[in-house]
Amino acid sequence: MFFRLFLLFTLIPALELYLIIKVGQVIGAFNTLLIIIFTGVLGAFYTRQQGIRVMTNIHREMSEGRLPGDELINGAMLLVGGAFLITPGFLTDITGFALIFPPTRDMIKGSVTEFMRKRIERGDIRIYKA
Repeated sequence: MFFRLFLLFTLIPALELYLIIKVGQVIGAFNTLLIIIFTGVLGAFYTRQQGIRVMTNIHREMSEGRLPGDELINGAMLLVGGAFLITPGFLTDITGFALIFPPTRDMIKGSVTEFMRKRIERGDIRIYKA
């Protein structure tokens, strides 16, 4: 667990900073800053658009009496993707866009679903019914 937190809060930001500096050396600091701002704005806009669509689907499925499990996973992936997109950096932007665009999100969703299924079977995640 410590190693994962170390990666998350130390190595990944350091790598992002390194990439920002290298890209800035190639295309200039101003252009690099514009790219970072542009991806943040575009990501926020598209995440909001996709989030509204997912919420509409969740509402529809619930009104039809179905559990919206697939759409809840979509929503969680949008939340994480949106957070990555507002975080400055190129690796986080690539990951964020992969999580918010429906075709790539669908490819990733299978792995996320399998990961969750295994955690539920092991008892790491418990589901309580009302």
